[in-house]
Amino acid sequence: MTNTLETKNLTKRYGSVNALDGINLTLPQGKIVGLLGPNGSGKTTLIKLAAGLLTPTEGEITICGEKVGPKSKALVSYLPDRPYFAKQTTVSQELDIFQDFYADFDRERAERMLSGLGIDTKARFRTLSKGTQEKVQLVLVMSRRAKLYLLDEPIGGVDPAARDYILNTIISNYDPDATILISTHLISDVERVLDEYIFLDHGRILQTGNADEVRENTGKSLDEQFREVFKCSENY
Repeated sequence: MTNTLETKNLTKRYGSVNALDGINLTLPQGKIVGLLGPNGSGKTTLIKLAAGLLTPTEGEITICGEKVGPKSKALVSYLPDRPYFAKQTTVSQELDIFQDFYADFDRERAERMLSGLGIDTKARFRTLSKGTQEKVQLVLVMSRRAKLYLLDEPIGGVDPAARDYILNTIISNYDPDATILISTHLISDVERVLDEYIFLDHGRILQTGNADEVRENTGKSLDEQFREVFKCSENY
């Protein structure tokens, strides 16, 4: 089995601050992995490096064996932590853009999911709530036939009632040979869909493991394990 993502001594430095500090990481195919940590831990930096939006200061990162570049970018579907669509465009126009830009975009799947959410494809983004904009963006990202999905806070801006639908959308709309990396601080909401987890703090990996084994071996939820490892429940 080919690893979807690998990093070797991956470092990203901003001035004297290490956003990532020598990360060594391997993500196999067919897993949903939680990238978990408090704000400022380096989660978004790692995701942007994998998406090819940042360049490492040191070390390397590969996607399906490819160094980050045009070939790797074609394998990655990236959801940023905030909506980026032009406010004057309609949902249908964004479907057109994704269809033109990505050879692996499944428009029929996207339209089916949008219909399930009750979202009018004729609506302009400026008329949609922030939560609905984020739902549309997630639908578009998950409608690609990618090898690696990078989701940065995919449920951070939506109401709790919509989170289950979004998580079900994530787990039911990706190829089992693909990998999903979900960055979030809402651990209790996402832990039921996770196969594996990564605890990241100040640019370093504190702990990795199998989510089910945490519950079986410790009797604790992943959220409880997180709070124990970080010892910061009063500030988190």
